[in-house]
Amino acid sequence: MQFLENFTPQYTIKSPGRINFIGEHTDYNMGYVLPTAIENSITFKVAKNQSDTICNVYSVGYEGFSLNLNELAISDVEWQNYVLGTLNELSKLTDKLRGFDCTIESNLPLGSGLSSSAAMECGLAFALNTLFDLGLERKEMVTLSQRAEHSFVGTQCGIMDQFASVMSKEGHVILLDCQSLAYEHIPIAISPYKLVMLNTKVSHNLASSEYNTRKKECEEGVAILQKVNPTIGSLRDVTMPMLEAAKTAMTATVYNRCAFIVAENERVLAMVKALKENKLDAVGRILYEAHEGISKLYEVSCPESDFLVAFSKKYDTVLGARQTGGGFGGCTLNIVHENDVDRFIKEATEAYKSAFNIALEAFEVQPSGGTSVVTV
Repeated sequence: MQFLENFTPQYTIKSPGRINFIGEHTDYNMGYVLPTAIENSITFKVAKNQSDTICNVYSVGYEGFSLNLNELAISDVEWQNYVLGTLNELSKLTDKLRGFDCTIESNLPLGSGLSSSAAMECGLAFALNTLFDLGLERKEMVTLSQRAEHSFVGTQCGIMDQFASVMSKEGHVILLDCQSLAYEHIPIAISPYKLVMLNTKVSHNLASSEYNTRKKECEEGVAILQKVNPTIGSLRDVTMPMLEAAKTAMTATVYNRCAFIVAENERVLAMVKALKENKLDAVGRILYEAHEGISKLYEVSCPESDFLVAFSKKYDTVLGARQTGGGFGGCTLNIVHENDVDRFIKEATEAYKSAFNIALEAFEVQPSGGTSVVTV
């Protein structure tokens, strides 16, 4: 794009991806989650371009595009909608937006379940809030980014990914109540263990459609439960005895979806207790229990993720593992003793290649801070 020839950024922003330690698919059910940002991030460089309405956006690895702030509409090019949706939501909140130039570069593996989409939305919102002095609070940028994904991307996501991307604190996970948005930073001290991500390198192209299907199945369960107890607002309000009492009124599928969410909320709170008490064996056990539910009850795993989680159980130096992210591919999260990380990665890579003929990608992550200005 022509603007790149003389582009001098005024601000550089880094917006991180995230892992969710535990609490999968509970966010859109108003439950509890335990995410954190990681070092892998998307870098935005932005500058005003003296135009009132024309914006130029270039993403490394994609073709750039230009847009008019007065003519924002959903694009046929998927990645552009993260930009366009964010601008659309910002335009509803402020009249201070003007033309700008922006470059985007990511070291977040796409389709890995590390939420590159939320990093894109939150990073752009943060960059433009800084560039144009919009005066938005961090929580406002979180919620507008979620709305952008709903309206322009079409994924009816919960609040977790955006919240983690913006609100994280180094060395901590966030206990987030997705109903009230109350949150607490929980120290995560798992030494001598490391957080190792194994990227399956597969995306079964079911994540978006099945995500929305799961949401509807949970809503169907809530509607049935409300016939007995009208005070129930979401699965957050449901206990296992309440669910058992309504089981005969539900299909097996709807019951399983609800059962997973109710149990997963309990696991999040159990995980917080285990971390605070430094009970690492319990931490690992809870992860394995979560994956069993992800695979058997919520059915958002895949053969590749199931293989890697099962493989991890062969090692007494691995505390626990589970698929993380929306599902149907992406990464597994593994807690591995620091003395055995290299061997575990090597042998997992070999076994995975033999089973699926796919080159596994492995990397360590550390709980990191949220979206921020790098240079001025």
